[in-house]
Amino acid sequence: MHSPEVGIYLRGIVQTVNINKYIIHIYIQENYLMKHSMRYIIISLIGIFLIAGCSRQPLQEINAAKTAVDSIISEGAEKYMPDDAKKLNDNLNKAMDEVKAQDSKIFKNYSKAKELLVNVKAEAETINSKLPARKEEAKKDAIAAIEAAKAAVDATKSLLTKASKGKGPGAANETISTDIKNLEDSLKELQVQIDREDYLTIAFKAGEIRSKASELSTLLKQTPAIPEKKK
Repeated sequence: MHSPEVGIYLRGIVQTVNINKYIIHIYIQENYLMKHSMRYIIISLIGIFLIAGCSRQPLQEINAAKTAVDSIISEGAEKYMPDDAKKLNDNLNKAMDEVKAQDSKIFKNYSKAKELLVNVKAEAETINSKLPARKEEAKKDAIAAIEAAKAAVDATKSLLTKASKGKGPGAANETISTDIKNLEDSLKELQVQIDREDYLTIAFKAGEIRSKASELSTLLKQTPAIPEKKK
């Protein structure tokens, strides 16, 4: 049989073991709760950051889109690619309208506006890549229009030379001669403007010169010949 002291000693050991088990259990529970609390805190912080990110104006995207649009406009997109330029401006306005719509809300979300602005910048870059080819095509058309106008003026001058040898009154021929001189001066001005890259205006003005030269040619052809005096 065990002595009372041994029994007390054994009970003390059992109690100590139970206390240790309780402490370990509490520690595990606290550690579990702490881990899960940290997880919830991290998830909450991520959610807050996401909401905050969507609730701020996309200034970087706004500036990038506007800069891209302004760049192609200054390069002549409205002249050489008018339909594309108009569509681009319309899309930029839609994006800015979406920004303004979110500005007026309590809970703001600029995700759609940001997407629209990114698309506008991409469209502007696409137009910018096509613009040089369109301008080169317009330049060729302008040069061809100038050459056609010059040919028409030269043809009119030739008719005037023939007319001065016996056709039409002298005063009328002098007037036509002055008109031809003005057309030649206008052609010289168009040649200088080629360097300014205003090709559409040049082509238009060259067409006007050609039409005017054709009118003068028609007038010269219709002028009756003066009959020679009999000796």
